[in-house]
Amino acid sequence: MNKTKRLRQLFERSEFFVLPGVASAFEAKMVEAIGYKACYMSGSGTAANIAGLPDAGLTTMTEIVGNARNIAAALSIPLVSDADTGYGNALNVYRTIQEFIRAGVAGVHIEDQVSPKRCGFIAGKQLVSTEEAVSKYRAAVAAGEELDKDFIVIARTDARTAVGGSLEEAIRRARAYREAGAHVAYVEGVQNREEMKRCVEEIGKPIMTNTLGIPPAEHPSHEEMEEMGIACAFHPTVGRHAITYRILWEYLHDVKARGFLAIKEWDELLERFPWKYPAPPHRYDLLGFDRLRQLEEKYLPAEELKKYEGCWGLYTPGKGGGKHF
Repeated sequence: MNKTKRLRQLFERSEFFVLPGVASAFEAKMVEAIGYKACYMSGSGTAANIAGLPDAGLTTMTEIVGNARNIAAALSIPLVSDADTGYGNALNVYRTIQEFIRAGVAGVHIEDQVSPKRCGFIAGKQLVSTEEAVSKYRAAVAAGEELDKDFIVIARTDARTAVGGSLEEAIRRARAYREAGAHVAYVEGVQNREEMKRCVEEIGKPIMTNTLGIPPAEHPSHEEMEEMGIACAFHPTVGRHAITYRILWEYLHDVKARGFLAIKEWDELLERFPWKYPAPPHRYDLLGFDRLRQLEEKYLPAEELKKYEGCWGLYTPGKGGGKHF
């Protein structure tokens, strides 16, 4: 079964699923290794990772699709990608969808903001008219059906928290987008459990959502969201969570100040604490060095494999290494 069909089945079944957000193929390979059913590419994370830019409509369709292509190629599970505003009008959206399909992506979400857009949780968002947004979703669905009838178009509305917005406006728009053919509705910025429930009841399934707009103490659990009828919750910042941001910042400062001594102490600190969950494969195993060694043994002459004899490395393909250096 291909990836788009598998993604469609995930959205259509009654069982809830989670999309962890990533910005690189390496993060995505961890998502798959842990056992998630699908993965999500964050537009915000991509802008930060590939260009060091804010999520403010500064990245191009070529840049976003290029990163999605790399991630999709590294996965055997479906990839859902942020497609921003579709990078233009309905005609641009038509091409955008087909480029994502050719890149191996199984589904995208397109938002109804003006261009240049901005991250859904940054103040100052503005919306295009409902009519303009509807034309984009109609074009997106048609473009998908031309190349892959199972490709998923997710209609994202930012009307809950945009200038002049409200939950009522978000629901009205989402219903119009679904009537235009969008397969899944996604209301950005819901503020509490009650708003989630209203989205399911008044827009209709399937609904994708996240909890970033809800105070942490009031976050519904995954079980509660499944009971509400939510099809999917995605966590777009998982791959670059504030914890990771802070640890890297402090680690880099410490290495700059103390050099190898800092590296040694950080390594010792990690070794004192056992893994809470099963330890991951060695980083290079996860990336495929062991598989590369298998292919070498299958296809290269024996003489070529002598390169592994009488040499040294912190890691040897097929045999691993002592640390996740």
